This record gives sequence, structure tokens and C-alpha cells, in this order.
Amino acid sequence: PSLAEISSLKSGAVYASILAPGQNKETLDALRNQGVTAFSMEMIPRISRAHAFDILSSMANVAGYRAVIEAANHFGRFFAGQMTAAGRVPPAKVLVIGGGVAGLAATQTAKNMGAVVRVFDTRSAVKEQVQSLGAEFLEVAFKEEGAGSGGYAKVMSKEFIEAEMKLFAKQCEEVDVIITTALIPGKKAPTLITKAMVESMKPGSVVVDLAAEQGGNIEVTQPGKAIVHNNVTCIGYTDLVARMASLSSTLYSNNITKFFNSIGPKDRLHIDFNDEVVRQACVTHANDLMFPPPPLSAASSAATSGKKQEVKKALTAEEKFAIADEKAKLSTRGGAMAWTVGMGTIVALGACNPGAEFAQLFTLFSLAGMAGYHVVWGVTPALHSPLMSVTNAISGLTTVGGMVLLGGGLLPTTTAQAFAAGAVVISSVNIAGGFLVTGRMLDMFRRPTDPPDYSMYYAVPAITFGGGYLAALYAGVPHIQEFAYIGPALACISSIGGLSAQTTARKGNVIGVVGVSAAVLATAANMNYSPEVYGQMLAAMGVGGGIGLVIANRIAVTSLPQLVAGFHSLVGLAAMLTSGAVFLGDPATVAHSNVHAVSTYLGEMVGAITFTGSLIAFGKLEGILKSNPIELPAKGLLNLTMLGVNMAGLAVFINDPISTMGGAALATSAGVSSLMGLHLVASIGGADMPVAITVLNSYSGWALCAEGFMLGNKLLTMVGALIGFSGGILSYIMCEAMNRSLVNVVFGGSNTKTRSQGTGEAMKIEGTHTETDVAAVAESLTQAKKVIVVPGYGLAVAKAQYAIADMAKILTDHGVDFKFAIHPVAGRMPGQLNVLLAEAGVPYDVVHEMDEINHEFETTDVALVVGANDTINSAALEDPNSPIAGMPVLEAWKAKQTVVIKRTLGTGYADVNNPVFFKPSTNMLLSDAKTACEGLRSRVNDIISQ
Repeated sequence: PSLAEISSLKSGAVYASILAPGQNKETLDALRNQGVTAFSMEMIPRISRAHAFDILSSMANVAGYRAVIEAANHFGRFFAGQMTAAGRVPPAKVLVIGGGVAGLAATQTAKNMGAVVRVFDTRSAVKEQVQSLGAEFLEVAFKEEGAGSGGYAKVMSKEFIEAEMKLFAKQCEEVDVIITTALIPGKKAPTLITKAMVESMKPGSVVVDLAAEQGGNIEVTQPGKAIVHNNVTCIGYTDLVARMASLSSTLYSNNITKFFNSIGPKDRLHIDFNDEVVRQACVTHANDLMFPPPPLSAASSAATSGKKQEVKKALTAEEKFAIADEKAKLSTRGGAMAWTVGMGTIVALGACNPGAEFAQLFTLFSLAGMAGYHVVWGVTPALHSPLMSVTNAISGLTTVGGMVLLGGGLLPTTTAQAFAAGAVVISSVNIAGGFLVTGRMLDMFRRPTDPPDYSMYYAVPAITFGGGYLAALYAGVPHIQEFAYIGPALACISSIGGLSAQTTARKGNVIGVVGVSAAVLATAANMNYSPEVYGQMLAAMGVGGGIGLVIANRIAVTSLPQLVAGFHSLVGLAAMLTSGAVFLGDPATVAHSNVHAVSTYLGEMVGAITFTGSLIAFGKLEGILKSNPIELPAKGLLNLTMLGVNMAGLAVFINDPISTMGGAALATSAGVSSLMGLHLVASIGGADMPVAITVLNSYSGWALCAEGFMLGNKLLTMVGALIGFSGGILSYIMCEAMNRSLVNVVFGGSNTKTRSQGTGEAMKIEGTHTETDVAAVAESLTQAKKVIVVPGYGLAVAKAQYAIADMAKILTDHGVDFKFAIHPVAGRMPGQLNVLLAEAGVPYDVVHEMDEINHEFETTDVALVVGANDTINSAALEDPNSPIAGMPVLEAWKAKQTVVIKRTLGTGYADVNNPVFFKPSTNMLLSDAKTACEGLRSRVNDIISQ
């Protein structure tokens, strides 16, 4: 302000402007004598809390942007490279000297315009920011840290300056545009580009000197002018900010407004000199001179770096031993408790004297369950989808329960027989469809270099078993039927075990087919039905199997989760029909013992929960129903009430299972359990759906197991226990991967509440996102040495896996270290993304699980996130009050540059906002995944071809 303007101010007024107090003593004296409290806005310290008031950063941001616009205006070519019919136009090469606010603004603007950008700065902390923008950070061999106070660079040593000048001289011969921003507070701007360097540049080049007002970084600069020196345009404008007056004024006014809003309550202005920002900016107060301010505290100075200065104390050997000792103690104690409960339960069951038949069945149940427990732990996460599919197919052995209850002639003649025939039809859909879909998925994992498939050799054991069994049966060999079920049971266990590795997975699927086929043969041959009933059996299996084959052939890979949920519902319905058929057609079996009565009731109950729960899961996955959970009042009490009704019904049923009251209890259980299944799964949120599917898979096993106890069938007992335990362990693995409580999920817990979630409000996300385009991302990918792609369900829906697979091959051939990172619950079903990538031809040895690859993001040049959201949400680690707090996630934001391809900034399936979208190193490519990936594939191919 002029002295005349100051004299017009009232005593006690508050004034804010750019005052340059170190150079304008007369102005300060006038303000003090007038009794004005004056704030010099450029004196606001560069600490984290004061970013919103920092006018120097705001103006530097404008100047950096405008410098690129001026350079482009004087440059005779496109900034972005182009392939035209008239020939190829290479991209402009831009060198930015100085990585402060102005330099970074210039870097981002030039990158967005398609230029190849290089940046030099003496401060090592700038490197990460530069690389996050997709630019190359230049370094000299001489090691010296250039960070000074207040976020500025310091004066470097003579040796360092000599090294950087050699670097600049070399760069001048290569680049087309140079933008310099180097300033040192209180000193003349250093000369970085000499006259000789300018003269070595190519004709038509442009240099822009943002330090022109303080002497300039370029020797030939004429402040306030644009000149041409040796065919190089040299721009020394000192009014770059004024050339964007409207924007600059808006930003400046926003800075001042936020400053005043921060220094007092909303209803009044309160000047608190204990506030470091206020004290540093205030130069006069009343009639006192407040300039120069006291030095910033060490804590605030550290904050200017924007990073926490943490020093972790190294653990001593004694501390390490104590931690290991505590872990071992807890682990052993937990294992001992589990075995105590298990052994105690066995003794308690034996004390109840349930009979020899139950003891035999329970022995098989326990051994099969233990086998399932150990087998599933060995299955690689990439094969969890085929695992779910093959257990679905094996669950189709509910057909055995229907087969033993068939009757009538070519058609059933009673309700019980109709139920049994329906169970055979429905179960056959599962068997045929499940094995075919599993085979389709496993074929996608085949590589051209894999050896041929010789699965046809397994026809030999199938024929050996079938022929030998039939011969022994018709020869009247005693106990052959009991031995006949051992082979199929072992085959089913081996089938799941075969999915532990890619090399044995196809064999596992074929062994499963052999096992289930052998079980069906052993059951059918032992029934002694009339030819008409056998005809009914074949027709039912043929219709069901045909439907299953059609569905499995037509289903898209993206719809696998829905298919699995649908098949689960069929197993549940088959179990319900079988229990109903036994009750209606063979009451003597039900009344034989309490074990049979309980098994019949549990088969109906678990089957109903599985049936309706799976239908809800299907509706949510298909999009027919909303993914968010239903939050009924007192839903926990509602679940307990329905469970209580079921237990009361069980007591009535056991008391007299074949009476009218017993029938009413069984029918009530079917209805209440159906409602319970609906409510349980409807109460599960979208993010927990992968767990819900595995839980339903486990339920289908328990329903099959109940059939085994009900019918006294050892095969169904063993296979049901195998699937029940394996599904339960897979559910546990999924919950661990999501930091969920399995009990909470099973009983319809809140949407995505984790075991680590705090009690406060979730952290608010502030800031703005940065958008990019295909050209800029393609340029970053081709310049990168290492790229990790994080696919999500958005990739599956858009069917972008083919384009991303092609681009992976192009970049790999170009020498880029290209990998894929898969979250355990990516997609809507465990292992779904692995199957999709395999379908597109991505070799499975470049597809890595989260635990294998998470540590590599810090050394990755570009992390390309395609259609993923929840699985890269940093709030899981950064916000203890987030709904997904504690959930293990892929730490893609730690890469030097993160690019997220997504339609919008909306939430994912978990309905939780994602802070990653607003991080400085993240660029959002808002587009359909397929469109973006195809554009990237084309652009990357063009760049490499040039």
C-alpha cells in the first residue's frame, strides 16, 4: 500500500497484503504509527496446517502452469507426440529445474500436454513427488542434500554445482524446452543455464525463466521480455501470475479468507500470538513492530516436510525373544483349547450311548472332516474359484439320497417319490454343471508350454472299480457295498487335494468325476429296482444333467459367482426334498432312533437355510437385489428367536417324529429356516459376499452330511463332512483376508464392520483428485521399468482382461517388469480374477497374491488399478474408525505413481469412500475399464513401435 492509503486506515484496523517487510521499512513504520495490525501474507510459514493460507504456493502454482502455456505458444511443434498420415511427430522434451510448487505445477501441466518431462532438484524429498507425476527425476553422481529451511533449497557446495552444471549442459543439447524456478530466499537467483548452454540448444527451442525478477536462472534472460537468442526463444516475463488475473485473484482471496477464518471463532476475529501462523505473519500490532518474527519451533519446522519424523527403536534380543515366546504361548494355548473341546465332545457323545451305527458314522465323519481341514489349507488362492465349483459338483451327491427313495414306475406315484425324483433332477444339475464349469476354468490356466493333458488314463481306475464292483455284487460277495463307498469317498478327498497346485488341478477335477460317478453307480446297482423305476432314475438324471451342461456351457466367466450361489441353492433344495421324502415315504427310518430323527430335522433345517440364503446371494450378485445389508430393528434378537423356534420344533419332532405334531414341527422348521436363510444373507453387506458364498458352500456340505446320518449312508456322511469342513476353513481364510469376524458374517453382521474398527467417526476425506488421460498414462507405462496391475471387479464387468493382457505382453516384450496383484477377495468370489486373467491368456506365474507382492509397490514405477476400489482402500490402514479398518489391502498408493481406472469417484461394493483417489501421487482415469484399457493398449503399441 502507498503511504496515503495507510493514512486512511483506522487505528485498530486489521490489514493483510503482500508487504515484503524486509525491503519496506517505511511501510512498516507507517502501519505501526497508524496503530494497524498488519499481516504480510508471504510470511505465512510453510507448515502443514497453513497450506490453505499459503499465497506463495498459490501464485507459484499459477506461474508454473502459465510458464508451460507460454512455452507451448512459442514452441513450433506439438507437445504430445503424434502419428499422422504425413509422418511421425515426436513428443517435446521438457526440462524443469526446481521441484517446488511452481516446478511441480509445470511438470504436471507439461505431462498432461503429452510431453516427456525431466526434473532436477537438489532436494532428495522431491524425487518421489516428481516420479508420482510420471516424470523422470535427474540426479548427479555427487551426493549432497539440498533441503534448506522453509521448504526452499539451500546454497550447494562448489563441487555439487560443478556436477549439476555438467548435467545441465548435456540436457540442453537434448531437450526442447527448459523451465527454471530456482530461488534462494534473500539472495540473487543462481545462474544455472549459461549463454553457451542456450546456444547449444536446438533451433526453435524455448526457455522460460521464472526467477527473472530476481536476476534470473538463465544468463541471457531479460526481465519482463521475451527475446530470441541464437534461434532460441528466451522468456523472462515477470507478470505470469497477472496474465491469469481472474484465477490468481480468486486463489489469493481464498487464501486470505481461510486465514482469517482460522484465527478466531466464526462470529469474531481473535488474534492469538500463541498461534505460530499468526505470529509469523504479523508484522505490526497496534503501535508495536512485530517484525522479524521469532524462529519456528522445531516441531513446526519438521512439519514443513509433510512427513512424520519417526525413529523406531531397534528391538533387543531379549525383547525379540519375549515377543516370540508370547506368540508361541498364545498359539499353543489356542490349539490345546480346541483339542480339549474336541476330545471332550467325543467323550460326551460316547456317554450318550447313541448306538453302534452312529459311532461308525461319526468316526467316518471325523476322519473325513479332518481330511477336509488339512486339504483345503493347501489349495492355492488362485484356484479358490475352481475349488468352490468342484465342491459344488461333489455336493450333488445329494442325488444318492433321492435315488434310494425313488419308487412307482416310469413316473412317481406318491408325494414322497415325487420329492425323491425332484432331488435327483436338481442334484444332477449340480454334478454335470459343476464339473464342466470347473474344467472350463482350469483350461483357462493352461499355458502353451504346458504338457498335453493325459486325464483319459483315469478311465482305467473308473472301469476297474465299476467292473469289479458289479461283478462282486452279482456274485453275492458279502459287505461289498460297504467297501464300494470307500473308493468314491477317497476320490472326492483327492479331488479337492488336487487343486493345491496348477499342475495337478485338472487331474483333481477328473478324479472328482470318477468318484461321483462311482458313487452313483454303487447306489443304483444296489437298489434292485424294477426296470420302470430305473428308467425314471435315468430320465431324472438325464434331464438334470442336460440342464447342468447347458448352463455350464453358456455361463460367462464374469457370472461365476452367481452360478455358484445358484448351485448352492439347488443342493439346499435337494436336501429339503430328501428329508421330506424320508418323512413321508419311510417313517420307520425316521423313528428308528433319535439320531435318525435329528438328522432328518437338521437336513430340512440346514437345507432350507442354504436354499433361500443362496437365492438372496444370487440376487445380490446378479444385481437384482441391492448389495447393501438389510438393517432390521433387533435383527440379532430376530435370528435368536428363529433359532429358538427351530430348537423347540426339534424337541417336538424327537418326541414323536411320525405323528401329526412331528410333521407340523418339520414343516414349521422348513418355513422358519427359509425365513432365517433369507434374513441372514440379506443382512450381509456387499463387501462380505465372498465370505457369504464360502459359508453357503459349507452349509451345503452339512446338509449332505445330515442326509448321510438320516439314511445311514457312510458315503454321504464322509463327503458331507469333507465339504462342510473345507467350506468352513475357506470361510475362515476369507475372513482373515478381510479382517472380518466369521461369527459376525454368518449371523448377518453389519455391512463391513471389522474386528479392528474404532468407535469414533470415520476420517473425512479432503482435497481434490487429479485426472489424467490415456496418452499421459501410456507415456508413463512405456517409460516405467516396473508396473503392477491391480484388477478388480470393474475389469470383470467391462471384460477388459483381454486388452490388459495384450498390453502386458507388449510391455513385457519391451523390457518392462510387468506383474499382476490379486487380493484374496477381489471380485465377487474367491479366485474369480485369477480365472478371468487366465481366460485372457495371462501366464499364472506373473499373477501374484497380496502377501507375495505387497512389499513390491514401494519400488514400482506405476501401479495401474483397473476397476478395483475396496481392495486398495488406504482407509483400512490409515483410519481406525473406518468401516473396513484393519482389512488387509493391496498398498497400490505406495507406488511412485498410481493410476486408477474407474467410471466415477463413487464408493465400491463396501460403500466406503477411498482416500487413495485424492492422494498426490494418484491420477484418476475416469472411464469405462474396457475403453480405457483398449486405448492404452493402442497408445502403448504406437509409442513402442515408434
